[in-house]
Amino acid sequence: MSGADRLMLWIEQMAEATGSACSYVEGVDFAAFERDKRTQQAVVLNLLLIGEAAARIVEGAPGFVAAHPEIPWAPMRGMRNRIAHGYFELDIKVVWDTVGSALPALSRQLPGLLRAAVEFGAE
Repeated sequence: MSGADRLMLWIEQMAEATGSACSYVEGVDFAAFERDKRTQQAVVLNLLLIGEAAARIVEGAPGFVAAHPEIPWAPMRGMRNRIAHGYFELDIKVVWDTVGSALPALSRQLPGLLRAAVEFGAE
């Protein structure tokens, strides 16, 4: 698999995980989310996947990352690290805020990012 193919795969994985996490909280308020450990865990897993994909992009395509400073690469990696290394200390309100605001914004950016990855691979 070429570097461009891996880049596109990682962005597609981010898009899938973003869509999944957002769908899990559709029509749910914070009080319900706070009580529902299963939904919390599903959302957290997808945040972990998003952060892992972001980390791979940062490591595997630094030129692409530099060309797209509008994408929150470092915060996505940071969230992944907080989840992976401090899961039992995770602030569920931060998770809720992330899925409620950061992920919808990221979701809107990903189609353009995927197009940019195709162009990046063609260079």
